[in-house]
Amino acid sequence: MRRIVVVLALVVIALVIYGVLAAALPRWWSRRVADQVDGRMTVGVFWGLFYGFVFSFLPVLVAWQARRPFLKWPWKIAVVVLGVALAAPNWLTLSISLGQNSASDAGWIKLVNDAPGFQWATLFGAVAGVLAALALIVLMFESGRRKRQVSKLRNELAERDAPPAGTAESNDLHREDPPHA
Repeated sequence: MRRIVVVLALVVIALVIYGVLAAALPRWWSRRVADQVDGRMTVGVFWGLFYGFVFSFLPVLVAWQARRPFLKWPWKIAVVVLGVALAAPNWLTLSISLGQNSASDAGWIKLVNDAPGFQWATLFGAVAGVLAALALIVLMFESGRRKRQVSKLRNELAERDAPPAGTAESNDLHREDPPHA
Protein backbone atom coordinates (compact mmCIF):
# COMPACT_ATOMS: atom_id res chain seq x y z
CA MET A 1 0.00 0.00 0.00
CA ARG A 2 2.83 2.34 0.87
CA ARG A 3 4.48 1.82 -2.53
CA ILE A 4 1.26 2.70 -4.33
CA VAL A 5 1.00 5.98 -2.41
CA VAL A 6 4.65 6.81 -3.16
CA VAL A 7 4.21 6.03 -6.87
CA LEU A 8 1.03 8.11 -7.07
CA ALA A 9 2.73 11.01 -5.30
CA LEU A 10 5.66 10.82 -7.73
CA VAL A 11 3.29 10.75 -10.71
CA VAL A 12 1.44 13.83 -9.41
CA ILE A 13 4.73 15.67 -8.81
CA ALA A 14 5.94 14.73 -12.31
CA LEU A 15 2.71 16.00 -13.87
CA VAL A 16 2.94 19.30 -11.99
CA ILE A 17 6.58 19.75 -13.06
CA TYR A 18 5.63 18.89 -16.64
CA GLY A 19 2.82 21.45 -16.60
CA VAL A 20 5.08 24.20 -15.30
CA LEU A 21 7.84 23.38 -17.76
CA ALA A 22 5.40 23.10 -20.69
CA ALA A 23 4.11 26.57 -19.88
CA ALA A 24 7.52 28.21 -19.41
CA LEU A 25 10.18 26.51 -21.51
CA PRO A 26 8.87 27.17 -25.05
CA ARG A 27 8.62 30.90 -24.38
CA TRP A 28 12.03 30.98 -22.71
CA TRP A 29 13.71 29.01 -25.51
CA SER A 30 12.14 31.10 -28.26
CA ARG A 31 13.38 34.30 -26.54
CA ARG A 32 16.93 32.91 -26.23
CA VAL A 33 17.00 31.92 -29.90
CA ALA A 34 15.43 35.19 -31.05
CA ASP A 35 18.07 37.13 -29.09
CA GLN A 36 20.84 35.12 -30.78
CA VAL A 37 19.44 35.37 -34.29
CA ASP A 38 18.25 38.99 -34.07
CA GLY A 39 15.96 38.68 -37.10
CA ARG A 40 18.68 37.70 -39.61
CA MET A 41 17.91 34.72 -41.83
CA THR A 42 21.52 33.56 -42.34
CA VAL A 43 22.19 33.66 -38.61
CA GLY A 44 18.95 31.77 -38.00
CA VAL A 45 19.94 29.08 -40.47
CA PHE A 46 23.45 28.85 -38.99
CA TRP A 47 22.24 28.47 -35.39
CA GLY A 48 19.50 26.08 -36.47
CA LEU A 49 21.98 23.84 -38.27
CA PHE A 50 24.40 24.06 -35.35
CA TYR A 51 21.86 23.22 -32.65
CA GLY A 52 20.22 20.56 -34.78
CA PHE A 53 23.46 18.81 -35.69
CA VAL A 54 25.35 18.99 -32.40
CA PHE A 55 22.40 18.21 -30.16
CA SER A 56 21.43 15.14 -32.17
CA PHE A 57 24.94 13.88 -33.03
CA LEU A 58 26.16 13.85 -29.41
CA PRO A 59 23.02 12.32 -27.86
CA VAL A 60 23.04 9.42 -30.33
CA LEU A 61 26.70 8.69 -29.55
CA VAL A 62 26.10 8.95 -25.80
CA ALA A 63 22.98 6.76 -25.88
CA TRP A 64 24.89 4.21 -28.00
CA GLN A 65 27.26 3.70 -25.07
CA ALA A 66 24.44 2.05 -23.11
CA ARG A 67 25.09 -1.15 -25.08
CA ARG A 68 28.44 -1.64 -23.33
CA PRO A 69 28.42 -5.00 -21.56
CA PHE A 70 30.26 -3.78 -18.45
CA LEU A 71 27.46 -1.32 -17.59
CA LYS A 72 24.79 -2.57 -15.22
CA TRP A 73 21.13 -1.78 -15.89
CA PRO A 74 20.82 1.33 -13.70
CA TRP A 75 23.84 2.84 -15.46
CA LYS A 76 22.51 1.89 -18.89
CA ILE A 77 19.28 3.73 -18.10
CA ALA A 78 21.26 6.72 -16.81
CA VAL A 79 23.32 6.86 -20.02
CA VAL A 80 20.18 6.80 -22.18
CA VAL A 81 18.56 9.50 -20.03
CA LEU A 82 21.72 11.60 -20.38
CA GLY A 83 21.54 11.17 -24.15
CA VAL A 84 17.91 12.28 -24.21
CA ALA A 85 18.74 15.25 -21.97
CA LEU A 86 21.60 16.30 -24.26
CA ALA A 87 19.05 16.70 -27.04
CA ALA A 88 17.14 19.33 -25.01
CA PRO A 89 17.56 22.18 -27.54
CA ASN A 90 16.08 20.01 -30.28
CA TRP A 91 13.25 18.84 -28.00
CA LEU A 92 12.46 22.46 -27.11
CA THR A 93 12.39 23.51 -30.76
CA LEU A 94 10.21 20.51 -31.59
CA SER A 95 7.83 21.36 -28.76
CA ILE A 96 7.49 24.89 -30.15
CA SER A 97 6.96 23.66 -33.70
CA LEU A 98 4.43 20.93 -32.88
CA GLY A 99 3.03 22.05 -29.54
CA GLN A 100 -0.65 22.73 -29.03
CA ASN A 101 -0.62 25.05 -26.02
CA SER A 102 -0.39 28.81 -25.71
CA ALA A 103 3.30 28.74 -24.75
CA SER A 104 4.13 26.80 -27.92
CA ASP A 105 2.04 29.18 -30.01
CA ALA A 106 3.78 32.22 -28.49
CA GLY A 107 7.17 30.58 -29.02
CA TRP A 108 6.32 29.72 -32.61
CA ILE A 109 5.32 33.32 -33.36
CA LYS A 110 8.52 34.59 -31.74
CA LEU A 111 10.68 32.21 -33.80
CA VAL A 112 8.89 32.97 -37.07
CA ASN A 113 9.20 36.72 -36.57
CA ASP A 114 12.59 37.08 -34.86
CA ALA A 115 14.48 33.91 -35.86
CA PRO A 116 13.66 33.20 -39.51
CA GLY A 117 14.96 29.91 -40.85
CA PHE A 118 15.81 28.52 -37.43
CA GLN A 119 13.11 25.85 -37.16
CA TRP A 120 13.68 24.25 -40.55
CA ALA A 121 17.45 24.50 -40.24
CA THR A 122 17.20 22.76 -36.86
CA LEU A 123 15.27 19.92 -38.48
CA PHE A 124 17.82 19.50 -41.28
CA GLY A 125 20.71 19.77 -38.82
CA ALA A 126 19.12 17.14 -36.55
CA VAL A 127 18.64 14.72 -39.44
CA ALA A 128 22.24 15.30 -40.56
CA GLY A 129 23.49 14.82 -36.98
CA VAL A 130 21.68 11.51 -36.54
CA LEU A 131 22.90 10.26 -39.92
CA ALA A 132 26.49 11.33 -39.14
CA ALA A 133 26.36 9.62 -35.74
CA LEU A 134 25.00 6.42 -37.27
CA ALA A 135 27.67 6.53 -39.97
CA LEU A 136 30.36 6.94 -37.30
CA ILE A 137 28.93 4.03 -35.31
CA VAL A 138 28.93 1.82 -38.41
CA LEU A 139 32.50 2.85 -39.24
CA MET A 140 33.67 2.08 -35.70
CA PHE A 141 31.89 -1.29 -35.75
CA GLU A 142 33.37 -2.19 -39.13
CA SER A 143 36.83 -1.05 -38.03
CA GLY A 144 36.68 -3.33 -34.98
CA ARG A 145 35.43 -6.20 -37.09
CA ARG A 146 38.27 -5.74 -39.59
CA LYS A 147 40.85 -5.57 -36.79
CA ARG A 148 39.57 -8.88 -35.44
CA GLN A 149 39.71 -10.39 -38.96
CA VAL A 150 43.29 -9.19 -39.50
CA SER A 151 44.34 -10.56 -36.11
CA LYS A 152 42.74 -13.92 -36.88
CA LEU A 153 44.39 -14.09 -40.31
CA ARG A 154 47.80 -13.19 -38.83
CA ASN A 155 47.44 -15.97 -36.27
CA GLU A 156 46.51 -18.43 -39.01
CA LEU A 157 49.53 -17.36 -41.07
CA ALA A 158 51.83 -17.71 -38.07
CA GLU A 159 50.51 -21.20 -37.39
CA ARG A 160 50.86 -22.18 -41.06
CA ASP A 161 54.40 -20.82 -41.41
CA ALA A 162 55.70 -22.17 -38.11
CA PRO A 163 57.72 -25.37 -38.54
CA PRO A 164 55.95 -28.35 -37.03
CA ALA A 165 57.50 -29.97 -33.99
CA GLY A 166 60.00 -32.72 -34.77
CA THR A 167 61.21 -31.32 -38.09
CA ALA A 168 64.83 -31.04 -39.16
CA GLU A 169 65.13 -27.44 -38.07
CA SER A 170 64.06 -28.18 -34.54
CA ASN A 171 66.29 -31.29 -34.40
CA ASP A 172 69.32 -29.26 -35.46
CA LEU A 173 68.91 -27.03 -32.46
CA HIS A 174 68.93 -29.94 -29.99
CA ARG A 175 71.35 -32.34 -31.70
CA GLU A 176 74.22 -33.70 -29.65
CA ASP A 177 77.72 -33.82 -31.01
CA PRO A 178 78.74 -37.24 -32.31
CA PRO A 179 80.96 -39.23 -29.97
CA HIS A 180 84.00 -39.33 -32.34
CA ALA A 181 84.17 -35.57 -32.82
